[in-house]
Amino acid sequence: MCWEQLNLTKTVRKFSIDSDLRPTGSEFHSGPATNVIKHDDKVDEESLEGAFVFTSDNFDKYAHQFPITAVNFYAPWCYWSQRLRPSWEKAAKIMRERYDPEMDGRLLMGKVDCTQEGDLCRRHHIQGYPSIRIFRRGSDVRNDHGNHDHESYYGDRDTDSLVKTMENLVASLPAEAQKLALDDKSNVTENAKRPAPSAGGCRIEGYVRVKKVPGNLVVSARSDAHSFDASQMNMSHVIHHLSFGRMVSPQVMSDVQRLIPYVGSSHDRLNGLSFINTDDLGANITMEHYLQIVKTEVITRKDYKLVEEYEYTAHSSVSHSLHIPVAKFHLELSPMQVLITENQKSFSHFITNVCAIIGGVFTVAGITESILHNTIRLMKKVELGKNF
Repeated sequence: MCWEQLNLTKTVRKFSIDSDLRPTGSEFHSGPATNVIKHDDKVDEESLEGAFVFTSDNFDKYAHQFPITAVNFYAPWCYWSQRLRPSWEKAAKIMRERYDPEMDGRLLMGKVDCTQEGDLCRRHHIQGYPSIRIFRRGSDVRNDHGNHDHESYYGDRDTDSLVKTMENLVASLPAEAQKLALDDKSNVTENAKRPAPSAGGCRIEGYVRVKKVPGNLVVSARSDAHSFDASQMNMSHVIHHLSFGRMVSPQVMSDVQRLIPYVGSSHDRLNGLSFINTDDLGANITMEHYLQIVKTEVITRKDYKLVEEYEYTAHSSVSHSLHIPVAKFHLELSPMQVLITENQKSFSHFITNVCAIIGGVFTVAGITESILHNTIRLMKKVELGKNF
């Protein structure tokens, strides 16, 4: 029987973080699984040339020239990029007819082929295809109470939805935007650039219910409407806390350790460890942890279960992946467990032990006295022999 859970949201929380592990926004909530992104059903071959082609040489110039620049970062091999292409090209053609870039100058819709412009896509931290970014005067950085993020479009990808979104973007511009756009075409400078935030990551916290059988816990990127560039994904991670079973309070653990000092020493063996994918390892690196888990129970003399503890050993390794790299935890719960019970001894057992101790003391004392007595006698005989 195969048991699998995907997209855990009820017991796991996710936060975006920057390269210094600091949160950059509020908690991330996944959309409902039934929210399928809409695409156009029919492809009109005549409308497949409408978007402006951006390259590394012209991107900064045109992105800063227009108040709004919508860019589709895509890869020709990506299935979702292929589905978006006709809608994007048709929408770009419609918007170009309504808002002529030469005459109106408020909006430009373009595209970037990431297989041809790899440096440009890496500069904008593109890891999934297609990625639709909204640039305002050359920047897609969105500030939200000190938190920085890329301004992206995640809505439906049919022509009508794209056109409606672009119309709303144009409508949000101030009235004088058209004049400013035309006046500023010859005044684009390098000083106008604002760097995008450095590529960060995700902080995951919470708990997962797992069966008491061998299994895997996998952290990976997954999307129902994007393809990922595996070569741009880095699965480096820091484990702040990883344990099994219910949390044991420090007071209870202290009481247990008075009886069994070693309990709890392997409860969180991976805590605080960093696993970093360095440049010499290359791309497409999967990081794996092999955990052997053993259950320990401590029961007092009153048949009260003082603690139920899961301790584990861990071995980590890296490997090259043919697909999207992941962080994988292999879980293997031992069928054996350690049971520690505290039993009360009877009074007769106590008396027997006391008598054994007393008897042992007298026996040792007798042996010592005999050795001393014989030694003294021998010394006296030696002295008498010398006198004669």
